[in-house]
Amino acid sequence: MWAKKLGGQLGRPTQSIGGWLVSKIFKTRNQVLEESAVHLCKIQPEETVLELGHGPGLGLELAAKLLTGPKGHMIGVDYSEYMHQMAKKQVKEFLESGKVTLHLCDVANMPLEDNCVDKVFHCNCYYFWPDLGKAATEIHRVMKPGGLIVTTLRQSHIAALAAKKVMPGENWRPEAYMAALRDTGFTDIRMEDTHHGNITFQAIYATASTRDSV
Repeated sequence: MWAKKLGGQLGRPTQSIGGWLVSKIFKTRNQVLEESAVHLCKIQPEETVLELGHGPGLGLELAAKLLTGPKGHMIGVDYSEYMHQMAKKQVKEFLESGKVTLHLCDVANMPLEDNCVDKVFHCNCYYFWPDLGKAATEIHRVMKPGGLIVTTLRQSHIAALAAKKVMPGENWRPEAYMAALRDTGFTDIRMEDTHHGNITFQAIYATASTRDSV
């Protein structure tokens, strides 16, 4: 029972004691993953960047600071009302200036135009998507051809949680996520071990293909 409740809060935190504790975990344990995902995207000042499952907003803020050009724009989506409100506070000034836009929605159904995003990143997120195929299809739809998506995770930690039945089903496995990307038109898909100080984590890269090759 506790494993299911923890998994539920990790996937969709609510305004509760459990959700509050999960938000603290996100801010501490996810910081390296958020920073690294932003760095690995090699964000350019004029790009449009999307973070999936933005959580408390750490990655949003880091990426927004790099989008210094007048056309640079940061978009964040999360389907947790609690995380949505926390992120609004974290990036309040960027929201007011129009540099950042947030959407409370499902990754598989985003209110974004086709081919509008240059870069996408997320960390500790895809395991909680009920249908990896639908989510990957929607992500590919909103990305510009040739756009880069970067995913960061600590596979050993996720495997340990999965062994305790915290993670639902088999979606936590990187192979499942990478297969969904491949099946929906992404190319150059690879996972690499990456290091940040004494921390080792994994980064998954993929490129949105041209629509003619899908």
